Amino acid sequence: MENDRSRRPAGPGADGVDRCDDRDGQELCPVLAAVGVIGTEWRLAIVHRLLDGPQRFSEILKSNSRLNAKTLSATLKFLENQGVVQRTVVSTRPFSVAYSLTEMGLGLAPAARELRQWGERWLLPRRAAARSGAPARRTPVIQGELPRIVVGETAGHAKH
Repeated sequence: MENDRSRRPAGPGADGVDRCDDRDGQELCPVLAAVGVIGTEWRLAIVHRLLDGPQRFSEILKSNSRLNAKTLSATLKFLENQGVVQRTVVSTRPFSVAYSLTEMGLGLAPAARELRQWGERWLLPRRAAARSGAPARRTPVIQGELPRIVVGETAGHAKH
């Protein structure tokens, strides 16, 4: 019987080792590391906004009515400390700062665009259907019967 690992597609790194399959926790899983940097609601949204070019704090803040100044400030500081965003003082009188993506931050462009397309394809239709009162289109399910697992049986024989 094949195990879960043999059925999953391989995802090796440059050295051929899949860091996300290491069970000892000593190796870095690139997926988990990336999610640690951009894995909150606002982090990727701010990165996506900065793909349009440098923005002042107030411009980013006005781009989404649900975003507040405290959250934006904390998120920009976090992204700056991670090397994703850089802060540049534009002028001292009046004081003005612009935020832009670093080379590392620009590397997130394909992922940010793919997530936007995924959301437009799968989530926006559901939201629109919910607002209109129409039943939401369900994601297609896998057809067929799943294997049955019976607790208490070994090698195909029931325990008596």
